Amino acid sequence: MAAPRLSIVIPNWNGKHFLATCLNALRRQTETNIEVLIVDNASIDGSQPFVKTEYPEVKLIELSENRGFTGACNTGIEAAAGEFIALLNNDTEVDDRWTAEVIAAFDKRPEVGIVASKMLLFDHRDRFHTAGDFFTTDGHAGNRGVWETDRGQYNRAEYVFAACGGSAAYRRSMLNAIGTLDDDFFFLLEDIDLAWRAQLTGYKVWYTPQAVVYHHLSATGGGATASFYAGRNGIWLVVKNMPTSLLRRYWQQILFRQIDLAWNALKAWRGPEARARLRGMMTGLLTIRGALSKRRQIQEQKCVADDYIDNILTRP
Repeated sequence: MAAPRLSIVIPNWNGKHFLATCLNALRRQTETNIEVLIVDNASIDGSQPFVKTEYPEVKLIELSENRGFTGACNTGIEAAAGEFIALLNNDTEVDDRWTAEVIAAFDKRPEVGIVASKMLLFDHRDRFHTAGDFFTTDGHAGNRGVWETDRGQYNRAEYVFAACGGSAAYRRSMLNAIGTLDDDFFFLLEDIDLAWRAQLTGYKVWYTPQAVVYHHLSATGGGATASFYAGRNGIWLVVKNMPTSLLRRYWQQILFRQIDLAWNALKAWRGPEARARLRGMMTGLLTIRGALSKRRQIQEQKCVADDYIDNILTRP
């Protein structure tokens, strides 16, 4: 049999109550030359037998432990057979033409290594989760249009900095060249890190509003866990990826933002999220040597001008 054009990797951890909606939407796709893989992070809610019984066409990979978003996704990427590979959160519902639009975006633009979808909130389908992601000169990663009402302001297909990992699609040849998700990130900002590596090596990220995804935002994550990884991974992200000339140019902005984050967390010390943020930031600083080691290889592979990177960063 011919290899699928698109492989869809769905990480799952105790998300059985979301799976029917997610998988039924994939059954309805107008593009049928696809494969669906679920990588289960040792769920205890019956997800595995449910998939085996109700969705026998899905390739189920059962991990013996919870390896996080990055571990599950990388396992799925390794097992995938498609020319393109999409990561999809288990708490999503995709439009019937989602796979067709993602493939079309890659086919029309050989310079594109990553495709970003138009992600709307599941329960408020006129409101944005993201229209592609951005990265600011002071080290902040964010979602374009988050919480905005959809009035057509993001209906234009265009280049963006990154794609949200909840529905990001990747060209396999790019992943072969630059690597997959950094497994040390475990959860959160791993998609921005991969986009940084793509941008530094000349691959572009394309936002296609015709590829629509509805998402239960933070349905399977958030709270103190997310705060810890945001604090830690945010430091790693800058240390690993930002070119030296831009660090010299923006180091004060980056430092002041980290100080502001720490100060606000200290003021909210009684809250578990604030304490987790501080623990994450401290962990990021204490483990910075590992990020610096990765930085050397990433910067050696850089083949675009620093001014190009500067131009695609957002000003805070």
